[in-house]
Amino acid sequence: MKSYKYIFLFLTLLVAGIGIAVSEIPDNNLHIIACDVGQGDAILITYKNIQILTDGGPDSSVLSCLGRHMPFWDRTIELVISTHPDSDHSTGLISVLKYYKVGRILINPIDSGTQTIKALEKEVGGKGVAVTNPEQGMVMKVGLIYLDIVSKFDPQDSNTNDNSIVYILLFGRFSGLFTGDMSPKVSDSLTSTVGPVNYIKIPHHGSANGLTENLLKALELKVAVISVGKKNPGGFLRR
Repeated sequence: MKSYKYIFLFLTLLVAGIGIAVSEIPDNNLHIIACDVGQGDAILITYKNIQILTDGGPDSSVLSCLGRHMPFWDRTIELVISTHPDSDHSTGLISVLKYYKVGRILINPIDSGTQTIKALEKEVGGKGVAVTNPEQGMVMKVGLIYLDIVSKFDPQDSNTNDNSIVYILLFGRFSGLFTGDMSPKVSDSLTSTVGPVNYIKIPHHGSANGLTENLLKALELKVAVISVGKKNPGGFLRR
């Protein structure tokens, strides 16, 4: 009798394991997940077994988001994007690099000199991750996903927000604008180069020091997402 009990238990665990594995199989849709990281940004883009992570938030809470939205057997992120070195965007990427294999990092070349960005650069170097610095007009292809870099970069400008990586994601008929913490100056400069898109990540956590009316009119948006902490120190979302 005991042998039958063990066989039954084994079969039960096997069926449960298969059920969990099947539920983790990615579908054929593009997913854009704004991770809950409080006052900061971390956006996970997935398509089948491909993941692109833009920024990592102010702490390691981004790992919970990755754990929920990536299959448990997938420990590789094809592309990580660090839009700019501010700690509320870049700190969590240190933890990501510790626990996941990263194929390539697109990183803003502006060096803020902070301990956070030094720790991130050390982790990148220690893991031997391939590094790409963005240039306006550069197009990156990750599977069927295209990223078109639309922002300019001025090494002489120490304003990290002005130098945020801004890109358009193209996937089939879908398009989305990802903005980092771009300033109103950058926002207005894009009105002549960026046309209608389906989706935007509102820059600078919804503060008045970000998206301008000129660009908003040009985009003809369907979906806008703001990542902001409930008790944020800057009073963002309060006009």
